[in-house]
Amino acid sequence: MMGDRQVVQDSLFYEFSIETHVPTDHLLRSIDRFVDLAELRAHLAPFYSTTGRPSIDPELMIRMLIIGYCFGIRSERRLCDEVHLNLAYRWFCRLGLEGRVPDHSTFSKNRHGRFRDSDLLRRLFEVVLRRCIDAGLIGGEAFAVDASLIKADANRQKGVEGSAGLPPDATSRAITEYFGVLDDAAFGAATEVVPKFLSPADPAARWTGADGGLAYFAYSTNYLIDLDHAIIVDVEPSAAVRQAEITATKTMIERAIDRFDLYPERLAADTAYGSAAMLGWLVYEQGIEPHIPVFDKSERKDGTFSRAAFSYDHDRDLYTCPGGKELLRRRRNLKERGDGVDEEGFMRYRASKLDCDACSLKSRCCPRAEPRKIPRSIWEGARDMARDIAATPEYATSRRLRKKVEMLFAHLKRILRLDRLRLRGPNGAKDEFLLAATAQNLRKLAKLIPMNEPVGAT
Repeated sequence: MMGDRQVVQDSLFYEFSIETHVPTDHLLRSIDRFVDLAELRAHLAPFYSTTGRPSIDPELMIRMLIIGYCFGIRSERRLCDEVHLNLAYRWFCRLGLEGRVPDHSTFSKNRHGRFRDSDLLRRLFEVVLRRCIDAGLIGGEAFAVDASLIKADANRQKGVEGSAGLPPDATSRAITEYFGVLDDAAFGAATEVVPKFLSPADPAARWTGADGGLAYFAYSTNYLIDLDHAIIVDVEPSAAVRQAEITATKTMIERAIDRFDLYPERLAADTAYGSAAMLGWLVYEQGIEPHIPVFDKSERKDGTFSRAAFSYDHDRDLYTCPGGKELLRRRRNLKERGDGVDEEGFMRYRASKLDCDACSLKSRCCPRAEPRKIPRSIWEGARDMARDIAATPEYATSRRLRKKVEMLFAHLKRILRLDRLRLRGPNGAKDEFLLAATAQNLRKLAKLIPMNEPVGAT
């Protein structure tokens, strides 16, 4: 039997509670346990005037940004609409039914002003990281590092020749930031190679074709994670070049040690981090075991002897060739001589020309060269240590666990939808990367600590 249409009649009084309309298993209920912004309010206080009309509550804006990055709402205008309509979002923001949602332009004014001046988003990330540490989710023994390319908000078809530089009349906040990082080792000073193209909209973004497809303007987001539960220990933006990513890695490791006393025993990474200088820094300066493949170009493919065919004597500081002859760093006794180390940190060990000419293996060793030369890095001891570690079961475990970083990048791009930046300039990339990493750590906390379990439980 078909029912009759019910005519809605307005009541004089309503009793309504947002608390009862937010499901107990909603993600925001679980996340809300770990969001305590009292410390951030105290941190922001010096950046507000003591007189005049009260401003928009900064805690409200931070909570709205957390919602946006946790649920992949990248547009601030859309975020304001969603918070206005969604009861769960209103509950998380402490707005109630009649609370007024701030205008989207408020975010831009605060982000370019107080938030950046106070480094608020870095502080927010570290507050959440401290909650992860207190909850016992970070072992602090094994870390992994990697970088991922994120497209910049720059049209690849509107780039200008890198050798020509920017147009003289081009001005913007992103251009000002670009000039500010020209001497930064993670951006302008990362490499002396002039990029093929520059973007007038965001010149700090690097032109790259590292993905194998069409080249585009991009930044690199660098993650340092703990391998126990894939908690992001630090995040750092950099130019999309390998040298900049290595610099960012050093910055993150030093910051984790200084601010949180997180001193890892070992670091897992791919071959991009296996340069001699990086391995030497890890082993000799930080005392960290490198579970990293050695970046080595000594293997020859023309059938002649590779460097591995020559044995090194540590006590006598010389190499011995397959024919039994010695390769020395110096063959003349000079009163004054340099250390023999080139700009890249390599020493050259040379065989005697007489030995090479009379050797029956010359055709398999140096058929077109005169005496054979063997380069050896001043950090070769660290490289040997990395090679030895690569033959252990622990290295195989680290190699498997290192994929957790790649899974975080996949989550970042597919679930949180941060495959392209909305903000421009190095500071814009920093803001977005910090907020996204904070959201990922909050979601991990919500997943690993059930609602009925105390927040401080391990």
